[in-house]
Amino acid sequence: MSPGSHIAIIGGGPAGLFAAENLGQRGYGVSVFERMPTPGRKFLMAGRGGLNLTHSEPDQAFRTRYREAADWLAPVLDAFSPGDLRSWADGLGAETFVGSSGRVFPKAMKASPLLRAWRQRLDALGVEFHFRTRWTGWDEQSLRFQNDAGESVQIQCDAVILALGGASWPRLGSDASWTGMLQDKGVDLVPFQASNCGVEIGWSDVVRERFAGEPLKTIALSCGEERVAGEAMIAAYGLEGGAVYALSEPIRNALRLGACELRLDLRPNQTADQLAAKLERARKGQSLSTVLRKTLGLAPQAAALVRETGEVPREPKALAAHIKSIPLDVIAQRGLDRAISSAGGISRSAVDEQLMLKAIPGTFVAGEMLDWDAPTGGYLLQATFATGLAAAKGAETWLSAKGR
Repeated sequence: MSPGSHIAIIGGGPAGLFAAENLGQRGYGVSVFERMPTPGRKFLMAGRGGLNLTHSEPDQAFRTRYREAADWLAPVLDAFSPGDLRSWADGLGAETFVGSSGRVFPKAMKASPLLRAWRQRLDALGVEFHFRTRWTGWDEQSLRFQNDAGESVQIQCDAVILALGGASWPRLGSDASWTGMLQDKGVDLVPFQASNCGVEIGWSDVVRERFAGEPLKTIALSCGEERVAGEAMIAAYGLEGGAVYALSEPIRNALRLGACELRLDLRPNQTADQLAAKLERARKGQSLSTVLRKTLGLAPQAAALVRETGEVPREPKALAAHIKSIPLDVIAQRGLDRAISSAGGISRSAVDEQLMLKAIPGTFVAGEMLDWDAPTGGYLLQATFATGLAAAKGAETWLSAKGR
């Protein structure tokens, strides 16, 4: 390791900051360039819901959440596990706990205290920050930036880590403006698509006007062969929430083929036979509303969805089957501007085992710039941190091989 080596990190989100921390601890000179006025904007937005850092489920199940990227992400996640992330947060004074769902949160349930402590650590390590500075490409051997005054600035460094985020929530900084610059260098990219986003459904006026904003608790959703238990929220445009987000990929695939139908189970913890037995015992002559409310305990919004698809069968077995599998036609997924994350980005084939771009030696990539996808639940941040560390280690290995 050469203490004189200088590494530029472009992007001030968690992937970039974590890479900066680890390189700073190793004695490298580190400069972080961020086009927004402060770091971690999307990280703070995630913290509004309690900052779900990671998940406590067993490793094998944890890895499957990354679907097609699970194989190549496995060693990256092994090198920085959920337990490691918890220890890191604890070390910053943001002690964590495991919720009833298995999700891991800081006890403060906020991102801002953790981010403040993190920034203090980075400052103590000598990491330099350049805010309101947009990366605009390369000039021969230099990085080119534009500052807030519109002036062009050139920076020379020994290695680069790109951590510019994907394409979701562009107003927070990840606008994917870097794609053209990398394509011009011969980097293979997979088109960005919205992930962890709501779906549009053509609700009736009754559902749209009376029940938008109402939760659907303890339900299950199915798309093709995939089924997810959890919760959702009725929106004026359709459905959103964890159970919907977890099905982002199969929904995308179905829509690509022309049509997508979700199946909603309002009572996933009971079989159709158990529901039918309850319905058999309902008092004769009761209205459907009364049966759904008193006999099955369905909330008004859930009962409205029972009626949403047209005529409702009253025979107990048929009604039970309907409640266990209500068809919902998905018109579209919501766009990238409101998606929690994005699928797509730099293809796995474009980087080596150290996350270095094959087309641009000495340039490493971390976070959502890479083509991997995961549901909410702590999986997004875990892989963001883990790839940040992997890119930092990759840069160090490459510099050592160069004798720098």
